[in-house]
This record gives sequence, structure tokens and C-alpha cells, in this order.
Amino acid sequence: MSPRVLLALVVVGVALTAAVVLASVGGSAPPGLGPGERFEGAVLPTGWRAPEIDLDDEEGEPVRMADLRGQPVVVTFLYSTCEDTCPLQAQQVKGALNLLGDDVPALAISVDPESDTPRTVRAFLSEQRMTGRMRFVLGSRRELERVWRGFRVEPQRDDLDHTARIVLVDPDGLQRVGYPLDQVTPERLAHDIALLAAGA
Repeated sequence: MSPRVLLALVVVGVALTAAVVLASVGGSAPPGLGPGERFEGAVLPTGWRAPEIDLDDEEGEPVRMADLRGQPVVVTFLYSTCEDTCPLQAQQVKGALNLLGDDVPALAISVDPESDTPRTVRAFLSEQRMTGRMRFVLGSRRELERVWRGFRVEPQRDDLDHTARIVLVDPDGLQRVGYPLDQVTPERLAHDIALLAAGA
């Protein structure tokens, strides 16, 4: 075999190996992102629209997903009497907002509507120092079930812990990036919020 052909085969082999390694560690960049600008969280399937929300927050103010179009929205799933995963999720969101310097809408969807009251929710937000930075979406179980289904989460039950995850909704109202609790950090969250805000 000629040295030139051998060299060409080696170059092609190295390029293919590099492509496989890059795909396995970083996935592909979403449309509109250049090299090195990949989302840190898990990219969700295309076209997953966030469910419409038309409920009240802890202050009795209406929360409508339609009113939040045009900006990224952080959505998490909490209950006010939780003492482990929920405070941690709230702190991850707070850390990301601190890193960004500007708050973006952050919603906590109640997963225990029987226990979450405006009073207990306000106490939770105050303890987490998230008053005014995160809104707690409240409602009856029936009202919230549609929202849980739309975000593919399980509520808190006696025999089942709720789904501990954070979802980023893009300015067009699509669910774009998700994080199980054990994979989110304020840095990763802030990075992906910034990408969505930039039009990724």
C-alpha cells in the first residue's frame, strides 16, 4: 500500500475516532449554537411545549405561562414542608440567578397541594431567601395534575417521592433542557439560561 494512501487512512481514522468521542461526551450542539456552546443539561425532545398555567401564586397573583413568553423560565417542582430535596433545588436556582446577575422568571410548581398553603409557601420561600425571586404555583390536585403531566413529573405521595428535577422553558414556551437533581449545579443552570436568553 502506498504511503500516501496509508496516511490518508490514518487521518480518516483519527477524524472518525474524534467525532465518536465528541458525540459521546458532549452530544451535538443544538441549532444556532457554535462549537463549545452546548447545553450543560439534558436536551429534551424537540417540540415539547410547556403546559399552559393559569393559576395563582402564594400572594394570590395570577401566574400564566403565556405571560412569560419572550424570556427563559426556570421551572421546578417543590412542596413547602419538604426538608431535603426541595430546599436544595431552591438553592440551586438561587445560585444560578446570583451568577446571572439578573433574575429570570422562576416557578416552583406545588407537588403537594393538600399541604401547600400560601402561608407555608411564603415561609418556605423566606427561609430559602427566595421571596420575590421564585413564585410558587398553587392550586387543587385536579388543577395541578394537568401541569404535572405536561412536565412529566410525579407529585408527592405517601408511597412515592415526587420527581426532583428542574426544567428550562425557552422564550417560545418549549421545554428545552432538563436536570435531575443529582446533575444540576448553579453554574450549569446559569450557563444554559444564558444560552436560551441569547436565542439558542
